[in-house]
Amino acid sequence: MPNSYLLDTHCLIWFQENNPKIPSRVLDIIQNPENIILFSQVSLYEIAIKQKIGKLPDFKSDIIEIHQQAIKDNFTFIQLQNKHLSSYSKVPLHDHHRDPFDRFLIATAYEEEATMVTVDSNFELYRNFISILW
Repeated sequence: MPNSYLLDTHCLIWFQENNPKIPSRVLDIIQNPENIILFSQVSLYEIAIKQKIGKLPDFKSDIIEIHQQAIKDNFTFIQLQNKHLSSYSKVPLHDHHRDPFDRFLIATAYEEEATMVTVDSNFELYRNFISILW
């Protein structure tokens, strides 16, 4: 059975930019055709908002281009579904980490039984809830 991995928003961006910050061991997993690499509609929403407010000044791709490139990269698109929304309430709430995008991605990883691919140290708080890579 193949392994499923859900890319955090920054990982999706960095992959599309060919950013060298992604470790080779993580790239090997993402590029392994035997793995299922997921990207979420939540990430596209987060990118759109961050671009609008100027938080991603160097990332110029629009949402359609990001989606199309991810599909060309053989990633699987995960639309936000009611089961993800329902699982949001199961995600542990930590006082110093309340980012709604991260929490929706965690709920999605939980529901999809996918390993979260992220460099964000805040995700370590959820290691007992989901699997994390990076």
